[in-house]
Amino acid sequence: MITSAKNDKIKAIRKLHKKKERTESETFIVEGHHLVEEARKSNWTILEIIAQEGIQLPEWCGSLPVTIVTEQVFQQVSQTKSPQGIAAVLKINEAEVNLDAHLLLIDAIQDPGNLGTIIRTADAAGFGGIILGEGTVDLFNDKVVRSTQGSLFHIPIKVASLDTEVEQLKQNDYKIWATALQNAHNFSESNRDKKVALILGNEGAGVQRSLQEAADKVVKIPIHGEAESLNVSIAAGILMYYIKG
Repeated sequence: MITSAKNDKIKAIRKLHKKKERTESETFIVEGHHLVEEARKSNWTILEIIAQEGIQLPEWCGSLPVTIVTEQVFQQVSQTKSPQGIAAVLKINEAEVNLDAHLLLIDAIQDPGNLGTIIRTADAAGFGGIILGEGTVDLFNDKVVRSTQGSLFHIPIKVASLDTEVEQLKQNDYKIWATALQNAHNFSESNRDKKVALILGNEGAGVQRSLQEAADKVVKIPIHGEAESLNVSIAAGILMYYIKG
């Protein structure tokens, strides 16, 4: 059992709280029984289990390296207010989106809770994949991972240049929908195309101009009250379910 947070293994695990270390090691952490179980069921590669002493682990953990730590040490590993006493180090997957299904493109969304909720909603709506553009919060940020509630493991997600991806998607018969508040058509007036790639933009700046200009349609959700706009994750849900029909 590891009893000190100064242990080299614990130091290495704690480094994964930072994007730079996750990128270089191609690994990340998930916490809690639900997320660890979802990772296993989705066949993501679990490299190691970290468990607090006294926590009952699922039987399948017996086939993996397991590190037992004290409660105090687990609190150093954890990034939640009420740790459940189980975490896992996972290998980052390289994903390819389904080019026969609707896709979601994310242009520089920066709030982890927003991104996680959008991923969860895209999974629920049956979208075929998500492409994260430059300036978007790191997919493996702990708050993003928790907000997905496991959907991170169910829908393919990749990071790429959206300008390049949009051109390639057009060649694959996609219709590109960009969201905007100005110079846009009400989404409900747009015909649902067989293959749509929906672009959602930054919370403050929206979808960048070059992507709006490249889009086949620029759509908006009408505001009937006094609110200036909708939260991007709410807007994402409305539009994705409309596109799915």
